[in-house]
Amino acid sequence: MDFSISGNLVDIAQKRIYQATIIVKNQRIERIEKLSDDIDDSHPFILPGFVDAHVHIESSMLVPSEFARLAVVHGTVGTVSDPHEIANVCGMEGVEFMIDNGKTVPFKFNFGAPSCVPATVFETAGAELNPDDVESLLKRDEIKYLSEMMNYPGVLFGDAEVLKKIAAAKKYNKPVDGHAPGLKGDEVRKYIEAGISTDHECFTEVEALEKLQLGMKILIREGSAAKNFEALINLLNDFPDSIMFCSDDKHPDSLVEGHINKLCERAVEKGVDVFKILQAACINPVKHYKLNIGLLQPKDPADFVLVKDLTHFQTLETYIDGLLVAKNGESLINTTEAEPINFFDCKTKKPFDFGVASDLDSKKTLVIEALDGQLITNRLEFELTAKSGYVQTDLENDILKIAVVNRYHDAPAAISFIKNFGLKTGALASSVAHDSHNIVVVGVDDESIAEAVNLIIEAKGGVSCVTGIKNSILPLPVAGLMSTADGYEVAKKYTEIDLMAKECGSTLSSPFMTLSFMALLVIPSLKLSDKGLFDGDKFKLLDDAFAS
Repeated sequence: MDFSISGNLVDIAQKRIYQATIIVKNQRIERIEKLSDDIDDSHPFILPGFVDAHVHIESSMLVPSEFARLAVVHGTVGTVSDPHEIANVCGMEGVEFMIDNGKTVPFKFNFGAPSCVPATVFETAGAELNPDDVESLLKRDEIKYLSEMMNYPGVLFGDAEVLKKIAAAKKYNKPVDGHAPGLKGDEVRKYIEAGISTDHECFTEVEALEKLQLGMKILIREGSAAKNFEALINLLNDFPDSIMFCSDDKHPDSLVEGHINKLCERAVEKGVDVFKILQAACINPVKHYKLNIGLLQPKDPADFVLVKDLTHFQTLETYIDGLLVAKNGESLINTTEAEPINFFDCKTKKPFDFGVASDLDSKKTLVIEALDGQLITNRLEFELTAKSGYVQTDLENDILKIAVVNRYHDAPAAISFIKNFGLKTGALASSVAHDSHNIVVVGVDDESIAEAVNLIIEAKGGVSCVTGIKNSILPLPVAGLMSTADGYEVAKKYTEIDLMAKECGSTLSSPFMTLSFMALLVIPSLKLSDKGLFDGDKFKLLDDAFAS
């Protein structure tokens, strides 16, 4: 459909705003006609569309088509998406599922080739992608980059398979995404020299500044679990060409509330120049990843948004390839059916499967300290009492039991202890458990833990909450990661189960999101896989859950 639209055009490259009419023909901007140098606040502001520079769609618990349906309401026209979550469960079939489902809607998904499936050898995943698999993806035009290289030890020590994957990306002239929490000095130099160009794992300004000065692009991440905006946003003032915004992982309740537009609003509140903000939100991802997303220039694809003002970025209309996909807070993308794929093969558990035996009255035990709003954890030691030969939780000190259950095969659970979940009763469990997506559970007693785990096993995926009075589960039949339901209904159900977790005592802002990262071994310091407690600093499995 050919049409024209007028408003205050925001020219980010030239750092100017003027009244103009955009003429759209054959899905592209044919020309832009300047009307006046003045700004008319009664008219909308026209911007390039927002781009999430790094997101795992699966973490929204929505299939790509449904993610798009919610995201366009907030002015998002595209994403740089790493499908390694579903790849860890279903392998290449999972990657193809994401690509195919994304094609059913007018939205610009830009998928990468997962680089680390599985993320480590210290956990059980459902699949493996070898260098040949990765190259077969990278040679395709629709695959835009090599996804985050989480195996940074493999890069530093010259692991042959890791280097083959990076070489394949270079062969096809595609960028390599990084994942290097805490790397500095000679190590981060070596990591960058291997050909890795971005990082979204910076937790401090000092860390991000060093990487920027070495030539890396830094993605300011603000998701449902990791929140680094406050620590890093000031860097945008001095490095506008090298900063992007991303969510990494965004749960459905959060996606309903806002997306990259919310980060723009917060950056304005911090006093950052609006043109620098929009360069990070709209321009830099398109240029870095060479995306087929329009930048509001003649001959570009007609991808743009109309916002009410440049303070709150309330989206009035979103256009993708000249098609109106959202208007006044309502998505115009229809829900499409998705046929689930999955890999789930374990038997239900009994309470005694979660006991930690001890022949002493008390035992000095290693404890994972979860941190609200962060993916990293701390390593603690606590003296825990034993009763009837089993180590007990300590509710007074907020030390609960955590377990990881292999979903792919029937095997004994790995069990440890964790602090800061705050539960006073019941248990929380999830088959969204980065990156291998086994079942992770935290609870106050073995009965509740078994009950929460079994809800997920019986549904073949989901997030569950057991309160002692009632049970609830949000089923996730697609790889145990995503729902096939309407996105707004999924968000509503997730909000309800999240509230249940908080009614059980959890003080975390997003208890299920935090839970999902307690098995992510590639981020320090202490995590739990289905094979046991893992020291993320020394990058090795520990013999048991007890302090030496």
